[in-house]
Amino acid sequence: MTVKKIIGKLHLWLGLASGLVVFVISITGAIFVFQDDIRDLTEPWRKVAVQATAPVMPSQLQAAALARHPGVAAETSWVTYFGPERSATVFFTDKAGAPIQVYLNPYTAQVLHEQDLRTHFFTIIQEIHMHLLLPEAVAKWVVGISISIFVVMLLTGLVLWWPKRKQERKQRFTIKWGSRWRRINYDLHNVLGFYAASIGLVLALSGLFMLYPWLLEPLVLAVDGGQPAPQEIMKTKLDTLQTAAVATQPLPDIVYRTARRLSPDHEMILLGPTGTGKDPAFCWTYQKALHYYHRDEYAFHPTSGQLLETRFHATKSAGIKLADMNYDLHVGQILGFGGKIVAFLVSLICASLPVTGTIVWWGRRNKNKKKPRLQAV
Repeated sequence: MTVKKIIGKLHLWLGLASGLVVFVISITGAIFVFQDDIRDLTEPWRKVAVQATAPVMPSQLQAAALARHPGVAAETSWVTYFGPERSATVFFTDKAGAPIQVYLNPYTAQVLHEQDLRTHFFTIIQEIHMHLLLPEAVAKWVVGISISIFVVMLLTGLVLWWPKRKQERKQRFTIKWGSRWRRINYDLHNVLGFYAASIGLVLALSGLFMLYPWLLEPLVLAVDGGQPAPQEIMKTKLDTLQTAAVATQPLPDIVYRTARRLSPDHEMILLGPTGTGKDPAFCWTYQKALHYYHRDEYAFHPTSGQLLETRFHATKSAGIKLADMNYDLHVGQILGFGGKIVAFLVSLICASLPVTGTIVWWGRRNKNKKKPRLQAV
């Protein structure tokens, strides 16, 4: 067999093996791309009127959100400020194990809405996209292997698509709409697959990086020339044997004030759980609401509130900045609304490839089958 025939066989059987998973992940990914835009239109509690007063402290938001959930410790909750025109949220797990997100007016701490995320449409879509509703340990392998296969499929598809002669290239770039449906289906698979291949690779690889974060490490090292910057390999360590002064203010309030002071131009602030006192309290600030690329990172002592470590976006290396960009690349929003449209269309094309490819295979499989002839008696 020639090399191209071997690649063709590989493309065929890998496609049949992973097609259903790729279809589901691509369709749910296309739906999820516009989740923030759709939710802003359908969930009025996500927006608030801008006020001249400063937002209230996170401890006040926690108290208001947890008032209906006695027994849930404030130290286990996540608090997010999304910017002057958006509500703040407090996320926690209630006593029954349900993930709860409470939306509050950041200027008054008034509860605007409470959502059980188990029944939220986009949470379900995200869960299908990431885990196929399977146990996480199982889904990690099923999804990871299927997306890895899809990456190979895109690369082998380009090899199979590439024409031998220059005069054939023009027809490979266009769909012959006036042809029979089998030819149109063949062109849809090949032509759309070619146009979507580069963006499809970005979407697939960025998804793999979220599923397996360790895959980012060699990429970061390669971009940084193989030498990690000292400030980026530092790990916040906490000496639990050392006596620390007890903060005179609620720890979340200390964290919030410090982050506001050091990152004054950032719209969004995310405060992690302050925990049991054995681990640092972490905080992240983002330059633009609902965008996760441009961020500063902070670590605080969980008892005293002392600032232990900072990592500012401006001081990060190119490799780390690329890693921080991963989510925004995955959903297309790194290029704004136009990038989301591109990610949406490419996701739809990726979902169509297993369908059109299966039809191509089925047509070839039955091509040489002849109808049974009637024999004279």
